[in-house]
Parts: sequence; structure tokens; C-alpha cells
Amino acid sequence: MEMEFVVIVLGLCISCAFILTTFSMLGVGKPKNLPPGPTPLPIIGSLHLLGDQPHRSLANLAKTHGPIMLLKLGRITTLIISSADAAKQVLQKQDLVFSNRHIPDALNAHNHSHYSVVWLPVSTQWRTLRKIFNSNIFSSNSLDANQHLRRQKVHELIAYCRRASESNHSVDIGRAAFRTTLNLLSNTIFSKDLTDPYKDSGKEFKELVGNVMVEAGKPNLVDFFPVLKNIDPQGIRRRMTCYFGNLFDVFEELVKERLVMKKLKQDDVLDMCLKINQDKPDEINRTHIKCMFLDLFVAGTDTTSNSLEWAMMEVLRNPHTMAKAKQELAQVIGKGKIVEEADIMRLPYLSCIVKETLRIHPPVPFLIPRKIENDVKLNGYTIPGGTQVLVNVWAIGRDTTLWEHPLEFKPERFLTSGVDVRGQDFELIPFGAGRRICPGLPLAVRMLPVMLGSLINNFDWHLAASIKPRELDMTEKFGITLQKADPLCVVPTPLN
Repeated sequence: MEMEFVVIVLGLCISCAFILTTFSMLGVGKPKNLPPGPTPLPIIGSLHLLGDQPHRSLANLAKTHGPIMLLKLGRITTLIISSADAAKQVLQKQDLVFSNRHIPDALNAHNHSHYSVVWLPVSTQWRTLRKIFNSNIFSSNSLDANQHLRRQKVHELIAYCRRASESNHSVDIGRAAFRTTLNLLSNTIFSKDLTDPYKDSGKEFKELVGNVMVEAGKPNLVDFFPVLKNIDPQGIRRRMTCYFGNLFDVFEELVKERLVMKKLKQDDVLDMCLKINQDKPDEINRTHIKCMFLDLFVAGTDTTSNSLEWAMMEVLRNPHTMAKAKQELAQVIGKGKIVEEADIMRLPYLSCIVKETLRIHPPVPFLIPRKIENDVKLNGYTIPGGTQVLVNVWAIGRDTTLWEHPLEFKPERFLTSGVDVRGQDFELIPFGAGRRICPGLPLAVRMLPVMLGSLINNFDWHLAASIKPRELDMTEKFGITLQKADPLCVVPTPLN
């Protein structure tokens, strides 16, 4: 839909709210002692200040208005948190009152937000689903039991790169990582691959997951002007409904296929969910199961593949970092070998590269949006009920009061700092913190160093002849995740 048409529709649909908005701007009914923020315009509020890189725009605004900043984005009051101290208040000290979700309209497709552990409010149902994630999917025992699957998928990634090197073809790092992660998850959940790197089999499923991420990341007028909900002027919810429905059809066929087997014996996530459904049908039903699978694929693929692509980009831009990583890998596990999860503890510099990547390029720059139901006091300010809350972890990762030379890629900064990504150190919270910390964190901190280390330790990587490392394009594409605008395509040469 052309933007001009969207603007026309927007103007027609919300013009009737102009008087109400004007009263709002004048402060009628507002609580006192609000946090500072830019003066909003009628109707659009501060939307015009966001641009196409809102994580950067809001970080710059916070330099003027402070780390606790209140904006009006269309009709939605939004709190922006831009410091580690303020994030600690929101995500730890006052975690419970800040724990509910502000749900983007696109995620209401197929009522997904009513069944999803990501979007449900803190409740009995949410605790039940969260327990299933923590105890049966991402627990240490479960991850250890599935370690052979991850090893196999990393071997397949290296084999794919080796085949590309034989024909002197480049490898699209993000796409290769996406396929690897998708098949890892599909084997963990269904005990089978859902895409083939060399064929078109599974192409539709891969595209469906990718399309969900694209739609979820688009700025949606409905999220800023809820009065447009029934119109869906950009068609985002309509397309998302189609993509969700197609994915649910795939999941339903896999469920039926497993039930035909009569006996659950694969010992994968699908078996586990069906067993719980049989034994305790009041805890989860088939809709919960399919929404759980959707969350796993959508949250697990794009974030991991984007992080790996950014990590490879940074080590290519910084040859001294690449050299130090290769040296550590050669000394600890031997050149040309694939990194095992048991090796990670013996590869501190590799782990530092991953941390530094997540600091500069957090996969979800604002985390998942939160919402407060009632007025809340925060650092002496009054935050009105119904406010959306965004934690700008991108800005925190570039805070000059926390990080020396924050724009430089310096993995060495973590060698002695002890700062980790597990939600206790609020200067580095790419996975969030508190009760709504990303449940997939334990898997991510295993997969990223294994994949990155294996790529570095098995190949030399070459840019196009005309491109120097420092000339690599670092432009970001903002969405629900922070992607590279242009894919990183590099040619591998196997190490002797």
C-alpha cells in the first residue's frame, strides 16, 4: 500500500479525535510530575522524531531529556528507559508492575497473544507455559540431551561452507545461519529438518518464518492509533493472519503425524507437549502447543542468525580480533576443528567477542515492549497507567558513563570485567532481565560461540577484491530485530 494512501486514510480516520488530542496536549486529566520528554505535536505526538532508526533517535533524545523519558507516539504514551540504573528499577526492583506486555496489533492475528508465553500477562497460564519452557526445553538437562543435534547442525553448516569454497562461491552468513538455526529448532521440536540448504525443500516454511519477522518489524499505524484497528490500513494483521495460519497448518500436520504413531517415542519437544496435554489437558491444549512452536521458531531463528552475522562482520572489520580468535582456537582445540559446547569455557576470548557483539548489536534493541496497568512511581516520577515501556538496550550498550570508547569493537574489555549477559548486569542485557527474561537465553549462549568459533576456526574469509575491511557496510535495518541492511556475503577458504 502506497504511503500517500496510508497518510490519507490516517487523516480521515483520526481527524475526529483532534479535539480530544488537543485537550490531552493541554494536560487535561494528566497526572503531575511526569518524566521529561519532547513537546508533542497534535495528533502525531512525537512520531516525527523517530525516523527509520528509532533506537538511535530515542538515544539522542535521551541525551537531552534524560534516561527516563516520556513521549506521546500517536495516541500511545510511551516510556523510554535509556540507562542501566533505570533499567534495573524497571526490570528488577519493580519487575512485577512492569511485567505485562504492550501487544503490537500484528500479534493479535489468530489470537496468538492470548496463548503465547511471550505476550500473555503474568498469570497462572503464563507461569504454566513458562515452566514448560524452563523445565522441559531450555533446562541444562534438556539442552545437554540435545547437544548431539546442535553438533550435527554445526557440522552441516561447515560442510555447506566447504562446498561453497570448492566452487569459489560466497556464503551469505545470515541466511546460512538462519537455515542452521531453523533446522536445529525443527530437530529439537519435531526430530526432522524443515529446510534443505541445497534444495528448495522446506523453502515455503523458511519463507513463512521470515515473512512473520518482516511483518512484525514494520511500523504499524494501528500501534500508534488504535482507532484504526478495524481498518488495518497497511494490511499487516491481514498478512500476519495468513502467515500464522499457514504455519499452524504445518504444525497441525506434524502433530497428527505423531499421534498416528500411537506411541510417543521421539523424546523431542513435540512428544513432551503431547504428553503434558494428555496427562494435564487443563494446562495446555493444542492451540497452546502450536503457539509455543511459533514462538520458538520466530524468536529463535532471526535473533541468532542476525547476531552471528554481526559477529562475523565485526571480526572481519577488525583483523586483529580475527587473528586473536584464530590463535586461541588453534591453541585450545586445534586448527580446523569444530568447536564443541564443552570447549566454550576454555575459549574466553571467543566468549568476549560474542558479548561485545551483543553489546553493540543487541538482537532486539528495545526488548519486547512492556505495559503498566496503573499509575506507577519511578525514581520520583509518576508514570500513567496504560503506558508502553521500551528499554533501549542499544543506547545502554553505547553509554559513555558505562563503557570506555563505546563505539569501538573491543572484546578485550570483557576479559577482566566479569559482566555477563544473563540478566544480572544491567549494562549488558540483550536478553532482558527479571521474570520476563528471554527463556531461550541458555540455548543462545551455547549456539552463538559454537557457530562463530567453528566458522573462524575452519576457514579464512575473503571479501570482494575491491572492499577493505573498514569499508564494510554497517548500516542497520530496524525492525523487531536489528538486522544488517545488506547481507554479509564472503568467500571461505578452508584452513590447511
